[in-house]
Amino acid sequence: MPLELSHNPQVVELSSTVRPIRSVLLQVALQCKICSSDFMKEGRPEWFYSHSAVLINRSKFFASRVSLPNSSTCIEIHCSEFDYDDYVELLRLLYLPVGSILESLGSVKSAVGILQTAIAIHCEDITQSCTQYLEAVPWDDKEEELIIKAVAKLGPMAMPILARIQPVDASATKNVFVSAVRFAMSIGRPCPPFGDELKTSAQEQVEFMLGEDEDMPLITADDEVKSVTLSDIEWMCNILPKMDLMKDFVFKWAEISVRVLGIIEDEKLACVMWGLKVKLIQVTEKVLEAVGYGNVILPAPCRVQLLKTWLPYIRMIKPILDSKGNEDTEFPYMMTEDLCQSIEGAIVSLILSLPSNDQADILADWMKTEQLRFPDLTEAFEVWCYRTKSAKRRLVQGLDSINNATVSL
Repeated sequence: MPLELSHNPQVVELSSTVRPIRSVLLQVALQCKICSSDFMKEGRPEWFYSHSAVLINRSKFFASRVSLPNSSTCIEIHCSEFDYDDYVELLRLLYLPVGSILESLGSVKSAVGILQTAIAIHCEDITQSCTQYLEAVPWDDKEEELIIKAVAKLGPMAMPILARIQPVDASATKNVFVSAVRFAMSIGRPCPPFGDELKTSAQEQVEFMLGEDEDMPLITADDEVKSVTLSDIEWMCNILPKMDLMKDFVFKWAEISVRVLGIIEDEKLACVMWGLKVKLIQVTEKVLEAVGYGNVILPAPCRVQLLKTWLPYIRMIKPILDSKGNEDTEFPYMMTEDLCQSIEGAIVSLILSLPSNDQADILADWMKTEQLRFPDLTEAFEVWCYRTKSAKRRLVQGLDSINNATVSL
């Protein structure tokens, strides 16, 4: 026997709007289990009067319960405090025409809850309406997790919902990646007024697609990806190692450096294109780091040529930029302290990797210049002196051992 008989005003109101039909009024009891911090207790049951014809036609669960030989006019549904409201809402939806269910769903959270209860008591119309709603509306990350759990029991019916988050085939992923790279590189016409913001976003997402996370990169480099022309070379240098293309770029940069400097050092460009000149320095810093720290292996003659090509230009352009910055505090094209430190460290490391005679040529040329402040090659000079003296000592010791061996014979 129920502890208390209560009429839910919402359900009674809905029931009263239904056309008179010959059906038995059944009592649907929602027996809610409420958890407290200290104990779990049975909550007070809520009773809802519903027409048997409505319940049987819209729910296989109710149809099965009513068809039992010893069925009574009371059907109990056990729920928790978390899904109680969902069951109440589902009972309300049972009285709506099928065509009106979809428009009555007001939020993703509510639709997910109702979907789960509809699956539990086999209400096909409401399940389909919730599925259609969830397939069409936007979700956030938390809602997506709820949806994935809820539709796990739907089988093929869940495919329209899951189509939004299923893995994309390799061809489609590549198309998106190449398009993002082209946009990030500003290839093609600009898209004002959002060009800069969209370019930055595209760059960030390309790096994310290439980045190694808990799973794997979304894209790897193949011939088609390699063929994409990149114009923003500074940002390109940040993603080339992730695409295993840094070696190709370094070799190409070493090959074209003389021609690049031949263009940029033309007298007509002496006082213009400062931004491009700084960009060239930034790219060269990436190349010097890759070679100087051994990430890309170049033959010694190539290393010497790379250094002898760019070191004089870097040494010349730095005081010019500093001077312009002193004249105009808003002059934007400066070599930052971090950039200078990176260049200096890479050059020192690169010099020390060269044959000693080449080191001597570069260091002698450096000390002949009036501008010794940048780059500071003191560390390379000190190491060269120590190594040279050690080499001399080893040579003398070697000659002495040979002479002694000759005398003993």
